[in-house]
Amino acid sequence: MASSIDYYFTSISPFSYLGHKTLMEISSRTGAAVNFMPFDLFGVWENSGAVPPAKRPPLRQRYRLVELQRVAAMRNTCLNPKPAHFPTDPSLADHCICALAKSGSDPATFVFEAGRAVWERDLQIADEAVIKELLKECGHDAELVLEQAASPEIAAVRQSNTEAAKASDAVGAPAYVYEEEVFWGQDRLEYLEQMIVSGRKAFQSDL
Repeated sequence: MASSIDYYFTSISPFSYLGHKTLMEISSRTGAAVNFMPFDLFGVWENSGAVPPAKRPPLRQRYRLVELQRVAAMRNTCLNPKPAHFPTDPSLADHCICALAKSGSDPATFVFEAGRAVWERDLQIADEAVIKELLKECGHDAELVLEQAASPEIAAVRQSNTEAAKASDAVGAPAYVYEEEVFWGQDRLEYLEQMIVSGRKAFQSDL
């Protein structure tokens, strides 16, 4: 049986959103379970030396906008490269995902819908009313999940995920870790699947 995939991401990440369905398809094909591990992207960026899009050189900002459209077309996923509510605080949505995962519920559909809310529907996921409606749409007990998401215990889970992502050498979101090998970015999902299917050992750096 395949080992599980640690899925490090945040609800606001467009590339996490664009790769989500493909990741879940890989999980279904290979039998590798997915551990949903939302994290604090700024904490990971600080560790990896990355900066937010607005602080990148204009050339890289332009390329990012083209790349978003390119990946959306390839993944057959709707995306507005300049959504109404970006950037925004993803912590409420992330905490809800942590709460769902901790309770044993499957957060996969909500993860996708939270991303779609930002990148297709132009909704504000920092708004509790929006998150409540998304949870209901996904068949969850919205009141219970929001109550759990507001607890210090769940905040600690997200922080623990952040530290684990840093320890795994995650560069940004999304990052997928399988057998201690990290794959950064949705464009590495096919590499991840090849590793799972082939059964090869993890590659390691000697640095």
